[in-house]
Order: sequence, then C-alpha cells, then structure tokens
Amino acid sequence: SEAKVSASQTVEEPLDLIKLSLDERIFVKCRGGRVLRGRLHAFDTHLNMVLGKVTEEITIVEIDEDTYEENVRVEKRTMELLFVRGDTVVLVSPPLRTV
Repeated sequence: SEAKVSASQTVEEPLDLIKLSLDERIFVKCRGGRVLRGRLHAFDTHLNMVLGKVTEEITIVEIDEDTYEENVRVEKRTMELLFVRGDTVVLVSPPLRTV
C-alpha cells in the first residue's frame, strides 16, 4: 500500500522515505549505543550516509567490579561532516511532518 506524504510525494518503497529527507535533519540510531542527529546530504541503497552538522551521543555502560552496579554515561561531540557506514545503522527517523 502507498502512504501519502503530500500531494506530490508518495512513499512506495522504504528508501523513498529517506529520499524525502534529503537536506533535512534526521535521527540515526547505530549499533553500540550511538545516536546521530544531522542534515542528510547523501545516501545509497546500503544506507551509507553523509551527514552534515552532526551531533553524536554515545551511551557507555560500565559495570563496577566491586559492587556490580551499572554506571551509565553519555559522551557528546559535534562534527561538520560525517560518513556513516550503512551496516552500522539500526534506525533512521525522518523529520516530523505535519499534514
């Protein structure tokens, strides 16, 4: 079935949704507790992507050897341009659209 995005744009295949997000800010969840937010400049069928003005958050969970408690911390950094290899991508969320 076909999901309508606007009068002139339709989503028939999964990559169509990514194509509609070109030059917009997207949310990308990757393996290893890594989350990216950035402007989508390019992508291919393997979900390799080039993102601009990227904010990266990495969630690190460490176990205290004495108490066995989980210590969770989040490291953040920003980059002007980033190549994301498609096989690390778990989820891609396009920008919120209102009808």
